[in-house]
Amino acid sequence: MSEIEHLTRRCEREKRARKQAEALLEQKSLDLYKLNQELAQLAADLAEREGLMRSILEAVGDGIFGVDENGCTTFINPVGAKMLGWTPEEIIGCNHHQMVHHTKLDGSPYPAHECPIYSAFKDGKVNYEDGELFWRADGSSFPVEYVSTPLYKHGELKGAVITFSDIAERKSHEKEQNMLEIQLRHAQKLESIGQLAAGIAHEINTPTQFVSDNTRFLHESFEDLGQFIEACNHLLEAAGKAPVSAGQLGKVKELSEEIDLDYLLEEIPKAISQSQDGLKRISKIVRAMKEFSHPGTEEKTPIDINVAIQSTIDVSRNEWKYHANMVTDLDPDLPLVPCIPGEFNQVILNTIVNGAHAIADIAGDSPEEMGTITIRTCWEGDWAKVTISDTGTGIPESVRARIFDPFFTTKEVGKGTGQGLAIVYSAVVDKHSGRLDVESEIGKGTTFTIRLPLYSKTEGQQSG
Repeated sequence: MSEIEHLTRRCEREKRARKQAEALLEQKSLDLYKLNQELAQLAADLAEREGLMRSILEAVGDGIFGVDENGCTTFINPVGAKMLGWTPEEIIGCNHHQMVHHTKLDGSPYPAHECPIYSAFKDGKVNYEDGELFWRADGSSFPVEYVSTPLYKHGELKGAVITFSDIAERKSHEKEQNMLEIQLRHAQKLESIGQLAAGIAHEINTPTQFVSDNTRFLHESFEDLGQFIEACNHLLEAAGKAPVSAGQLGKVKELSEEIDLDYLLEEIPKAISQSQDGLKRISKIVRAMKEFSHPGTEEKTPIDINVAIQSTIDVSRNEWKYHANMVTDLDPDLPLVPCIPGEFNQVILNTIVNGAHAIADIAGDSPEEMGTITIRTCWEGDWAKVTISDTGTGIPESVRARIFDPFFTTKEVGKGTGQGLAIVYSAVVDKHSGRLDVESEIGKGTTFTIRLPLYSKTEGQQSG
């Protein structure tokens, strides 16, 4: 091959290589351009997301801030800064616990190592708190609920994000609601007392009436006996001076017949016995009223629930005696039960009255047959069990789940407030940490089962 041919081939190879290099350079330039475009789009997207996140942080109604692993504030949204009374510049970089969360709810110091917020970046667990105190820049405080969420960076815990809200208004609303519930309970209790007052007056009036009648009879009888005794004394004086004449004896006998001495001697002991029974009945009612209405305490105290139940039965007698017979089976070995006495009495009263009304609804105005209310107590494991059964109308299954709802009633307008069973549920479940169950069958009756937590057997015996 000549030198010219060799050079020619070499030139052709170099041309092809140059073209390949130019093509590769053009492709790389195009790839670089596309990459730059993608990076530009990614930067724009990131800027947009950052703007969106900033807008969200600024628009959200709750306070949001971040802390690092040392507890220093890394960011805070405007709402949070405003709620705390600081500017973002003043609070970022400062220790959050020292500035905002340094005391407990009761105002006592909150050591930093016990701060619940810190647990998020120490244990890596989400922590929720309700009713904690946050402090403002001006030294005032406000109740908050917050969620502390762990913040990870490259798989490592680097702090936490805390979302908080001011619950002062909610707490105020809850306080108002609690006050309203207390007022409603008091109103219902007053209504119950008002209903019982007439019945108690009637229950006391009946024995009082025959005690009064017997007292009047004894007074009149004593006057008659006084005349007879005086005549006998005159006869004794005359007999001491001279023999008694038939005429003198006849006057005494005539007086005996006039006052009907045999009748008096027979009826006076009966009148005294009846009066004693009447006074015992009055004393029992008064004692029951005292037991039922005793102000006692709003704290739980060990009581004999059998005595409380019997007192409530006596006080409410006029509510059930016209339509129902009362049957009791009270376990004499039941230990003292920790109760709020007034609340427990109200539970028994409301349930008895509810059963009496259910029986009356079946019987109507002229009952041909009395219904029955049965109350039993027993010891069941760690519970004191009270069952109150009636032979009333029963509760339809369609409304059974609602009977403990406030203001719900199946009675006609004006005949029920819908508070009776709601108070029963609140007292048993909320105030005594007990259980309340109901079983009912239309036309056959209803059974309420109340379970109240007991002391241990040993504690119960010691309390007794």
